[in-house]
Amino acid sequence: MRATVVVPVLKSRSRGGQSESASTRTPESRLEEATGLAQAIDLDVVNGQIVPVNDPRPATLLGTGKIEEIKALLDERDSGLVIVDHPLTPVQQRNLEKEWNAKVIDRTGLILEIFGRRASTKEGTLQVDLAHLNYQKGRLVRSWTHLERQRGGGGFMGGPGETQIEADRRMLQDRIIKLERELEQVVRTRQLHRAKRRKVPHPIVALVGYTNAGKSTLFNRITGAGVLAEDMLFATLDPTLRRMKLPHGRTVILSDTVGFISDLPTHLVAAFRATLEEVLEADLILHVRDMSDADNQAQSSDVMRILNDLGIDEAEAEKRLIEVWNKIDRLEPEVHDTMVQKSAGASNVVAVSAVSGEGVDTLMEEISRRLSGVMTVATIRLPVDKLALLPWLYDHAIVDSREDNEDGTITLDLRLSETEATELERRIGNGQKSSKEDWER
Repeated sequence: MRATVVVPVLKSRSRGGQSESASTRTPESRLEEATGLAQAIDLDVVNGQIVPVNDPRPATLLGTGKIEEIKALLDERDSGLVIVDHPLTPVQQRNLEKEWNAKVIDRTGLILEIFGRRASTKEGTLQVDLAHLNYQKGRLVRSWTHLERQRGGGGFMGGPGETQIEADRRMLQDRIIKLERELEQVVRTRQLHRAKRRKVPHPIVALVGYTNAGKSTLFNRITGAGVLAEDMLFATLDPTLRRMKLPHGRTVILSDTVGFISDLPTHLVAAFRATLEEVLEADLILHVRDMSDADNQAQSSDVMRILNDLGIDEAEAEKRLIEVWNKIDRLEPEVHDTMVQKSAGASNVVAVSAVSGEGVDTLMEEISRRLSGVMTVATIRLPVDKLALLPWLYDHAIVDSREDNEDGTITLDLRLSETEATELERRIGNGQKSSKEDWER
């Protein structure tokens, strides 16, 4: 379908009476992003236009002159769809469709359409359907009075019965309730999976970031997985978890989540909360940023705002978050070198290229260091009847040296966290404190 993208730039009045933009983003970057969103569902964008709006109209958002100008462009380019990169009220959407004689969708509707195309798991489909129905419920306007049904009864009991619009609202609400119940079951299943993972306490590392920041490419680079990774907004939607080994042998679980975006609709965040809870559960969060995008600072602010909405405040983010400055391979050599030096001097930043692999080893070392915390140095001698613990040790500790003794026992020099040291002591002693010859620190 041939589509036209319209980006309204609303002006807000400051206290001094000066007009200033209501958005922190440049209009050009908004237009580029909206065009990318449209192309992500195979729309043919034949025109993109930035429209300054000094006085938003309640009925149409845009002024009469601009509406007529866009109408002429639609006729000229045979465009049957208009994407307005701004929330529209149901009345504004209906009026614009009448004026332009074309289908009109706003930013929320476009994002929902993309999510509907991308969802592949049952959970993802349920989440998208729920968000779409909540959105659609507000789009039903009282315009179908000709579809009123006559109610039975005599005298004062007569008159119009249930209208079609009310029936539709009731059907939508019934469907929403059904989906919410199904999602509750999915949430319970996910919680059971988390509980199982806690019994095998591998740390969880979650990837977050603005859509198209390169999370899935980095995920594939680190884990060797085959997750879809394309230069496209919202290329992946459903979360993916994989085990991976850190440089010193420790196993962690890496989680790739849905990409964030500015002005993400509230009911979308609510619908995807079960998925995004993987981030809340994570021991470490990797915030992947596309440093080749001129708008990366604004994108970073959007991501941090959503994390804050999920319950991760700045103080907690400081302890649990690593900024991954991705796509440095796209930068000019001078900018590239400056950024690498700047990241090297920061305590929570690593510059990488998920495509070329540059900086990925440094990132893995930093993940290992951050997850290690306060390490306990230990020397243990595993008796013959405890050799089955060896795989657990290689998964949860850093083995510095190993000596196979003549009597069949094995002596190991280890580094491991306090939590894992306590668990190892429990496993060696079968819940009892082990003897000194088996456990030395």
